[in-house]
Amino acid sequence: MSMELKRKVYQRLLEWKQNRNGRTAIMLEGARRVGKSHIAKKFAENEYRSYLLIDFSFITPQVKEVFEQDIHDFDLFFQKLSILYHVQLFRGESIVIFDEVQLYPPARQLIKHLVADNRYHYLETGSLITLKQNVQNILIPSEEETIEMFPLDFEEFLWSCGDEADYEFVRTCFQKRKPLGDAIHRKFMSRFREYLLVGGMPQAVVRYAETRSFFEADIEKRRILKLYRDDVAKFARGYESRVLSIFDGIPSQLSQHEKKYTLASISKEARFREYEDAFMWLDDAKVIHTAFNSTDPNVGLNLNADRLTLKCYLNDTALLISHTFSESELMDDDIYKSILFGKLNLNEGMFMENAVAQMLRSSGHRLFFYSRYDRENAANRMEIDFLIRRDRRISPVEVKSSNYRSHHSLDKFKAKFEQKIGESIVIYTKDVFKDADITYIPVYMTLCL
Repeated sequence: MSMELKRKVYQRLLEWKQNRNGRTAIMLEGARRVGKSHIAKKFAENEYRSYLLIDFSFITPQVKEVFEQDIHDFDLFFQKLSILYHVQLFRGESIVIFDEVQLYPPARQLIKHLVADNRYHYLETGSLITLKQNVQNILIPSEEETIEMFPLDFEEFLWSCGDEADYEFVRTCFQKRKPLGDAIHRKFMSRFREYLLVGGMPQAVVRYAETRSFFEADIEKRRILKLYRDDVAKFARGYESRVLSIFDGIPSQLSQHEKKYTLASISKEARFREYEDAFMWLDDAKVIHTAFNSTDPNVGLNLNADRLTLKCYLNDTALLISHTFSESELMDDDIYKSILFGKLNLNEGMFMENAVAQMLRSSGHRLFFYSRYDRENAANRMEIDFLIRRDRRISPVEVKSSNYRSHHSLDKFKAKFEQKIGESIVIYTKDVFKDADITYIPVYMTLCL
């Protein structure tokens, strides 16, 4: 990767180094191709005197032999590794990286003893690390802290475009609940639509930065989608077809007015218990973000989550766009123009809602929504897109792909749960607007929540 991308996770790694000073290891977890290995190497190069990187996707028989035979003598263990990797290690000044550690679980189990030995710092990277076959027969070390890494968020995308400080103004306007002004708002909406097309996968961002071509970025995105499908074939043993059915059905599910995942669309005979492992696989692989229906919204949203009623969002909205349109359709320049200029009326809502889900997750929120269906009384029906915890209260969040400020479900939700909720949020495509206890914010401001 020729272009260097600035990532927020780097600061979190710095804080771990300064605050823990080797007393714990750090696990950098995330979907494939979000840039874990790259940022781990960059961190090691910049912040340590030397580093040893062991890539378990390409481990040699000699290295494997060291892990199998010499773990009871760490002096010998590190001497051999230093020779095999041609790296000199310095006590307290070097870091050891276990890259793609899920491919060799015994190394992950060894972390407990390596941290206790206290001679170096330890960083692991992993995808699919919670899948059963990757943790079977090993003891997960309690000395391991986890940082979840996501695709580039909108602010990081702006950084890649050379806009280093611009988003701070957005944060200031959010804090004061003040409009940005027409000219600046139009600039950020234009950038945001660009972000929808390019996405946050580092390979696509770099390719776009180098070529300014959406077509070139799309090639990279389709490679990633193929990689995800290949992973299903390799790792989702026994239920590959169910995982792929769910994955392939995400665009059609999100295009519905009610975006809850309906198994009947896959098969009339499909039952959740048959597909539960498939949903969990995609969630564990970080390919999707799963949102659950919170039946009794309160500060403990997870306590009242209906695990049978869920929505699935793709981990990167630009991947969703590539996944939605066939290759021939997306290569049509009209599709790009429609999204860039906000004219794609048919699918605009699904992309906006997916983007909001993506930004909420990257900001640290778990995803919950509220759905109530009353067959006999339509007045009791409610759909709230997201529920988030803010200031010890619940904030209902509605996503509008248009400029309209209608919010019938939100009004009913507020009346029903008025004692539990705080500020209500409507996310749409216009500038900041405050109306009593409802705040309207532009979609690119979601990161501020």
